[in-house]
Amino acid sequence: MSVKKITSLEEFTALEKNNGLSVVHFMADWAPQCDQMNEVINELSKQRELKEVTFGIVVAEDIPEVSLKYNVSAVPTFVLFRGGKVIERVDGVNAAELTSKVKTQAAKTTLVSTVPVAPVEDLNTRLKQLINSAKCIVFMKGSPDAPKCGFSRTTIELLNKHEADYSSFNILTDEEVRQGLKTYSNWPTYPQLYIDGELIGGLDILKEMDASGELGPMLPKKQKLENRLKSLINKAPLMVFMKGEREAPRCGFSKTLISILNETGLDYNTFDILTDEEVRQGLKSYSNWPTYPQIYVKGELIGGLDIIKELQASGELMGTLKGE
Repeated sequence: MSVKKITSLEEFTALEKNNGLSVVHFMADWAPQCDQMNEVINELSKQRELKEVTFGIVVAEDIPEVSLKYNVSAVPTFVLFRGGKVIERVDGVNAAELTSKVKTQAAKTTLVSTVPVAPVEDLNTRLKQLINSAKCIVFMKGSPDAPKCGFSRTTIELLNKHEADYSSFNILTDEEVRQGLKTYSNWPTYPQLYIDGELIGGLDILKEMDASGELGPMLPKKQKLENRLKSLINKAPLMVFMKGEREAPRCGFSKTLISILNETGLDYNTFDILTDEEVRQGLKSYSNWPTYPQIYVKGELIGGLDIIKELQASGELMGTLKGE
């Protein structure tokens, strides 16, 4: 089954009330991590065991009322529905967790199966997909927030120490993966760390590599908030951070600002701070400007609505917005 892009409230409502299992990806076009997770759900949608699952994509900024309803404050966010009710949720880039939850919930919709046990080749294919679902992934007992054994806890502490960007898979939720991966990787214990699809090893190996200085450089690093904010600010020559979006401002200040900008005829981009709490709070500190909306020209802060009104009154607005 293909992945459906949902562009209206009506389409979402229809999918939301589907009696079967529906998986909705709340994403943003500006976020590269969302493209990565789109590839994951595209692959999931092709799997035979998930043929009855409906997969959908919603650009969070395009249907703000839905994003607000389900408390989508950052992207990517995945919400799993059945019969109009939310049954699971996955926040952030965690392909393994998403895969596990989708498969678990899909299995619950199926009665006792008479299909023969899948051949080893099918399990190996699944394991390969899981291993390659993220650049760096750790197979562990529990989750990074709640490790279920001391070895897993220490491994997570090591990864966090190096500010690694990683996904995880809880082997306690899938006995087939738990047993199969030990044979597939020829590594009998957990946790197991993979980078670029290659097994690095377990905790003892990671400790040795950490002590020798090899571990840190090989781990992919999380994008720091400051770097992300710089990227967003410079996304367009004229950039507006506001509540809501150009077509549907969510506060009076944002609505007034958009009206002024539209009168200038200039091209500009907007970012809805209601969809990303990290950006909403972080940008206030980064720019040393405590309120929204905020207007940036060529990466430099101009100010808020009051500044724009002052520039308009003095006749300096067009030149300022053009960066002249």
